[in-house]
Amino acid sequence: MSAQAVDQPDTTAADPRRWRMLALLGVAQFMLILDVTVVAIALPHIGTDLGLARDTLTWVVSAYTLMFGGLMLLGGRAADLFGARRVVLLGLLVFTAASLITGLAPGAALLIGGRVAQGVGAAMLSPAALSVLTRTFHGDERNKALGIWSALGGTGSAIGVLLGGVLTAGPGWQWVFYINVPIGLIVLVALARMLPAHLPPTTRARLDVPGAILVTAATGTAIYALINAGDRGWLTATTLGTLAGAVVLYLVFAVVQRAVRSPLMDLRILTRRPVAAGTFLILAATALMIAMFFLGSFYLQHHKGYGALRTGLLFLPVALATIIGAQAAGHAIGRLGARPVAATGLAIAALGTALPVFWDGAAAVVAGISVGAAGIGGAFVAASTTALAQVAHHEAGLASGLLSTFHEFGAALGVAVVSSIAAASIAGSSSVGFTRAFTFAAATAAVAAVVSLLIVPNLKPSTGATVHAH
Repeated sequence: MSAQAVDQPDTTAADPRRWRMLALLGVAQFMLILDVTVVAIALPHIGTDLGLARDTLTWVVSAYTLMFGGLMLLGGRAADLFGARRVVLLGLLVFTAASLITGLAPGAALLIGGRVAQGVGAAMLSPAALSVLTRTFHGDERNKALGIWSALGGTGSAIGVLLGGVLTAGPGWQWVFYINVPIGLIVLVALARMLPAHLPPTTRARLDVPGAILVTAATGTAIYALINAGDRGWLTATTLGTLAGAVVLYLVFAVVQRAVRSPLMDLRILTRRPVAAGTFLILAATALMIAMFFLGSFYLQHHKGYGALRTGLLFLPVALATIIGAQAAGHAIGRLGARPVAATGLAIAALGTALPVFWDGAAAVVAGISVGAAGIGGAFVAASTTALAQVAHHEAGLASGLLSTFHEFGAALGVAVVSSIAAASIAGSSSVGFTRAFTFAAATAAVAAVVSLLIVPNLKPSTGATVHAH
């Protein structure tokens, strides 16, 4: 089927259960995003209980992010080839079982192995769930659905800090993982009954195994380099060599895609302006959000000396601000278009992250992060709407996988950069490093706002049921 073709309207658009299905898929996605940050506050307790060194603790976070981002394109393509319903259910099952194993881990090997398995399940579930969403909702309903989806994703990061503090201070760090088990099983049973059986594979092509291995290795190598750049230095031979290796693997992947009969992805999708602009927005927005959460958590715990529970509770307004920003953007984007929503959201993020630069103290940091999160919540909606607005049904899984991959790139990049800039403050008592890191984040958000005005097409999605692919 050509990228220029027009898909027939998906009959799931008339399904009265579609909003309940969105709620269930949103809960599943919420768990995946939450698991990126929920572990951060629990790390000191995990290290003490299991006797883990600092570098091993880093991998408790990084193993999940690495697999989540590295396997995302493969998960999205699998949804296109084998059916989104199957991949959603299998991914949720793997993630839930891995959560139980991780919570039961008596040592480093099983703990990190469980986190790897969680990442595999997440990489299957996330793009397949977003693919279901794009095939189920159309026109203005899709804008609203993506607003809810983006709000859940952004809020998951903030709630992760809150929930991590509550669980660690309460029943113990193991419940950071155990809590996924009952929720995952309930959602799995409900989705098995509710997901339409008529979400078949959108193509009969075979899975491109060499391409899958290459792109997974390339993405994993790039994220690995970004994760470790903060400790090893950005200009060291190890960091530059690892990044160069990732570039070589991507180039080999591109060659393979042009040679095989059933490629993993049509590389021309990246040359489409909406897709390219959407991936830029998701990269910038995620990097800024994770950077703010990282800086805020370390500032409150290390510099101000707050406990895990108090720090977590202070992130509650951040979560609420993310929801408000995403919902406002979801309503506005149909009337104004993606470009002004993206630029406004990033400009608000710049103003928010600038607050801690001029005013010191916990109140300024929490207020600044909350304002910034509201803007970034809007940018998330603009990213999803832009990238997916003109994608055909048979490419929905791939496009969703691209968005999710750049989401993980952004998370790794944001932490790597600000941890390097704020290194002196994280290791010592001075707040100079935090000030510099917030200054950098504010400048980055301002630049991203200007770039979005130049590259984001001002699409106003149709309220009709048919989606055109260009």
